[in-house]
Amino acid sequence: MKNHIFTGSGVAIVTPMNNDCSVNYEEYGRLIDFQINNGTDAIITCGTTGESATLSREEHCKVIEYTVQKVNKRVPVIAGTGSNDTMFARELSVEAQKLGADAILSVTPYYNKTSQAGLVRHYNCIADAINIPMIVYNVPSRTGCNIKPETYAELSKHPNITACKEANGDITALVRTMALCGDNLDVYSGEDAQAFTITAMGGLGVISVFANICPRESHEIVARTLSGDFKGGFALQKHYIALMDALFSDVNPIPVKAAMNMCGFNCGPCRLPLAPMSESTYNALRSCLVKYGIIK
Repeated sequence: MKNHIFTGSGVAIVTPMNNDCSVNYEEYGRLIDFQINNGTDAIITCGTTGESATLSREEHCKVIEYTVQKVNKRVPVIAGTGSNDTMFARELSVEAQKLGADAILSVTPYYNKTSQAGLVRHYNCIADAINIPMIVYNVPSRTGCNIKPETYAELSKHPNITACKEANGDITALVRTMALCGDNLDVYSGEDAQAFTITAMGGLGVISVFANICPRESHEIVARTLSGDFKGGFALQKHYIALMDALFSDVNPIPVKAAMNMCGFNCGPCRLPLAPMSESTYNALRSCLVKYGIIK
């Protein structure tokens, strides 16, 4: 059995921007403290929600370094270091380890994609270069590349490939993955709407967008489920499902950054090519936040 990276709700944290779209580190520090003070179990920085695709290499490393220093061992820091360029992903993962990250999150190659054999070689190449755990991130709706259960079984043989963030929406495939991998691969839900389901199946929790605005609630869904209170965990999942859906009413992280700005945080705009929400979608999101009592 491999060591667990974290158990509970890890936030896929946004990267706040100034009006000129430079990184707003002052506000980022405020967000980190807000998360930890409200029960978040891990900080996942420079992921898709953190707009990693538009961060330069220098910015990427600086954000990771800032996160590690600001968190200061209060919770694990997981650095997004994935790329469709294996050698760049490997270099960035090595750098994240040097900067003090507790683990890395590595998305499947996108656009050029690869075969299942290519996935094995890609991830093993990265894992061979580091001495910290890796979470493999499977989100085929964004990458066009899906990890099959048999491929997970092969990947889980590597001592540094310890977990997956699963967001392919295929629960049947996930059952096969868990049957094949056993204790060699921890599972985190990569979809807020499946946090209860995957945790109840034996997963360790969720890597969450929803937690950006509701960290304690996201933590509680997982905590209740892990404690065996399935009725309570599912009740919370059902209660917040409409809000979770609203946070994906446009391309992530457009809605969640808009929601955080409505809540009084200064998260600024998203970088291009992500554009502001339409007025109707924005108003629907605002109405949802009012409905849940998050804003007035």
